[in-house]
Amino acid sequence: MKYISTRGSAPSLGFEGALLAGLASDGGLYVPEAWPTARISGGSYAECAAQITHQFVAEDIPFDVYRKLCEVAYSSFRHPEVAPLVEVAPDHYLLELFHGPTLAFKDVALQLLGRLFDHVLAKRGERVMIVGATSGDTGSAAIDGVKHCDNVDIVILYPRGRVSEVQRRQMTTVDSPNVHCVAIDGTFDDCQDLVKAMFNDEPFRLANNLSAVNSINWARVMAQTVYYFTSLHTLDRQASFSVPTGNFGNVLAGWIAREMGADVHGLIVGSNSNDILTRFFESKEMSMRPVVPTLSPSMDIQVSSNFERLLFEMNGRDGAATKSQLQGFRSAGTFGVSAPQFDRWIAPVFKAHRSSDDETVATMRRVYSETKMLIDPHTAVGLAAAMAHGEAGVPTITLATAHPAKFPDAVEKATGVRPGLPEHLADLFSRPERSTDLANDLAEVERFVASKRRAL
Repeated sequence: MKYISTRGSAPSLGFEGALLAGLASDGGLYVPEAWPTARISGGSYAECAAQITHQFVAEDIPFDVYRKLCEVAYSSFRHPEVAPLVEVAPDHYLLELFHGPTLAFKDVALQLLGRLFDHVLAKRGERVMIVGATSGDTGSAAIDGVKHCDNVDIVILYPRGRVSEVQRRQMTTVDSPNVHCVAIDGTFDDCQDLVKAMFNDEPFRLANNLSAVNSINWARVMAQTVYYFTSLHTLDRQASFSVPTGNFGNVLAGWIAREMGADVHGLIVGSNSNDILTRFFESKEMSMRPVVPTLSPSMDIQVSSNFERLLFEMNGRDGAATKSQLQGFRSAGTFGVSAPQFDRWIAPVFKAHRSSDDETVATMRRVYSETKMLIDPHTAVGLAAAMAHGEAGVPTITLATAHPAKFPDAVEKATGVRPGLPEHLADLFSRPERSTDLANDLAEVERFVASKRRAL
């Protein structure tokens, strides 16, 4: 299987090339040349992951080797099912994706991604410098996934003061020589723009052998398709999924799973007050607004990078058209799609809902009152969307994307109960932190990244 860029002019690559490149050389995102079909015959989560996704890597990694990588990746999860399905009301379920080492759904992809990086780099005798931006969970999950990798250095940018204390400490307390955390004076979108600018600076990218773990990396999205298949296999019937999302990667994985044959009835997009996606699904127009801090900070985003992959499909896989639209979006802050495009690709599958902080708190309080379950504010956004758009007679699965202990202040505000950290993180607040404060300045950040690159 080959991978092509959503902007049409970068060379096609095999899996290893797309994994290590992250962002295509023309600024686009890699996607497979065609969507394959998949089905699972049961077994452990790791076995299902290998069954579903090996076809994406088959040219470069034999099945037995890939299955072992999956087994090692998911051995670190605290629940034997990795992503268990829990019924919270008739025909309504939570898919618990927070049983990994950093308590967030990003672990499901990034534990595998770390193993893939180390396997491919060892085979090639190469080293990469990963640079990533995080709105909270990607950074800690990426760091945990690669902190033991011999062939990887990592620099994670996060917006100063705009992630929870637990999220920050999960990044800054990792004492590994290949891990570096940077607090940027700005928003997540500023951090993401800095990362993209570094990748688009070809001399810098080549000199430092940059790679990516954000969901711009195809392998991230690939790994996230698996839990759509496994949850439907457990349920044994068609269902819709409600997905709290900011960068569109998690819900895009659901759309891809649907294209691959998963019996996904529909996809409900949950947004907080940073509702660029909900406004698009309501109006056919994507338009940027200033980022507003909320109780669900991992979704405080106004540029949803992964939407580019869906836009590429909507444009009939016309890379030039996709590039033109996105360049216009950057310059004008807005773009729209045609009614036929919307009716063909969006209306039959997607619905969307925005939750204010008040509604998020009310949802957390209601769930605790009715079930004694504590949920984090991002999961609450997904549940509110499910309540708004669930269909009678169709089960709805809401993706529970983070452990409530990652956001103890918000959970306590809603329920009066302060959730405790699991045992393996019980001493998190006593661990020393390591982080560097930098301005929102590309040259300054590039100097820092280059200074942390180790030789082979």
